Amino acid sequence: MGIQVSHVAVAGLLKDMGYSLQANQKVKEGNFHPDRDAQFTYIYEQVEIFQENHQPIISVDTKKKELVGDFKNAGCQWRPKGKPERVRVHDFALESGKVAPYGVYDLTENSGWVNLGTDHDTSAFAVESIRRWWHKMGKEVYPKATRLLITADSGGSNGYRVRLWKKELQRLADGTGMIMTVCHFPPGTSKWNKIEHRLFSFITMNWRGKPLISHEVIINLIASTGTKSGLRVQCELDVNKYPKGLKVTNQEMKKLQITPHEFHGEWNYTLSHRV
Repeated sequence: MGIQVSHVAVAGLLKDMGYSLQANQKVKEGNFHPDRDAQFTYIYEQVEIFQENHQPIISVDTKKKELVGDFKNAGCQWRPKGKPERVRVHDFALESGKVAPYGVYDLTENSGWVNLGTDHDTSAFAVESIRRWWHKMGKEVYPKATRLLITADSGGSNGYRVRLWKKELQRLADGTGMIMTVCHFPPGTSKWNKIEHRLFSFITMNWRGKPLISHEVIINLIASTGTKSGLRVQCELDVNKYPKGLKVTNQEMKKLQITPHEFHGEWNYTLSHRV
């Protein structure tokens, strides 16, 4: 209508109309599986059974990969006024590359283990992380354990369709002499995995605004993570190589001592150790 209006006036009008500045909200979970809620109930029941029998239960996943170097890290930290930490403008990986923090969270003990990998996030790396947790933390807390319950996402290096994941778990079962039961969360529900909001979220808060300039700094920041409820975390660097593209043949799969459960055997299964 030819009337000059500033953005301030427009903002005021929008506010009067019930509008406000809002960020995107992650609520859409993709396709809703008809047995999603039933799977959550099944996992809860398995957790109760294992806890009643004093057997370990862990939640596992890989935190997003992080660049190592003087790069911007989201969040703020207390510093002298006008003297922010100076970091690089562009996020191009340096010689130190990236790290993949694979976490293991003990639901009963409220404790976490993070295996800081410098190579690919493969199933071999995922199971090696669980192995290290067992030898560094789990075995001491559960000296009489005969079984282990693992809750995991349905995709990624610990996905229910990944053959290498199951093959490596079989090796772990053989090496520890324990029976491994795995329960996967339904597709599109990874945010409900306990490790996300009981371990990873606190690690993120602990290092917010702090550039992850070296492996040592990352390890120290993860290991210093704690909560009022008593969360304690250990972290270790893993410089082993985990090549991608390894194939597991049908013959190898037949040798696995794997038993699908009656309820959604693709999501819930148990691996027995081979004699």
